[in-house]
Amino acid sequence: MKKYVLITGASGGIGQAVASHLAAKGYNLYLHYNQGEQNIKELMERLSAFDGEYIPIHADLAKPEGFRQVTSQIFSLDAMIHCGGMSHYGLLMDLKLEEAVALLNVHVLSPLMLTKELLPKFLSKGSGNIVVITSIWGQTGAACEVAYSAAKGAQIAFIKALSKEVALNGIRVNAIAPGAVETKMMEGFTDEELEGITFEIPMGRLGQPEEIAKAAAFLLSDDSSYMTGQVLAINGGWYT
Repeated sequence: MKKYVLITGASGGIGQAVASHLAAKGYNLYLHYNQGEQNIKELMERLSAFDGEYIPIHADLAKPEGFRQVTSQIFSLDAMIHCGGMSHYGLLMDLKLEEAVALLNVHVLSPLMLTKELLPKFLSKGSGNIVVITSIWGQTGAACEVAYSAAKGAQIAFIKALSKEVALNGIRVNAIAPGAVETKMMEGFTDEELEGITFEIPMGRLGQPEEIAKAAAFLLSDDSSYMTGQVLAINGGWYT
């Protein structure tokens, strides 16, 4: 029987790569999106080459109750991958309250409440898998990304705590902390800034979304059956 996986933020660069990689491996997918409707349509067309069920779900996870739009459409579920995210660049002193609320809703409150509401589906099966795509900045922090770093750090604390709470129920909880990955989130940087970032990375290049997708598939597989509460750092040696 094919497994069902919920991917939040499936319209983003990493989310699309994860969806394509899992579809090729035979998973059925719930594909959450908010503003990326066209990306989801194009993704669905690409996924039609595989023999699976792919269900788009629209919801704004920046809103406090947005998660309910997702949970109401989930039936069978074997795993979830939290890819949804938004960036914020600027000094903390310039941060607006509405920006902070939206960022924390997307990265912290919505994943927490989504997981809480969907946990019974895993508990009834005695198995389940949760993966959170966090960030290198959740591990080490970044100037001019204080709120983002705080939210990503909270995700890491979340997976470490939850992994202990549900381990005996057969549910594994892990995270992936990418470094600089070549997605639209990097489009705000100038060529000079990107060159500087690349220079700092020991491997001398940005990561690719497909490299994150392969790690996500690994964490869902039996190859990682004794791993829980872990953060896989995929950053080209940028932070070790």
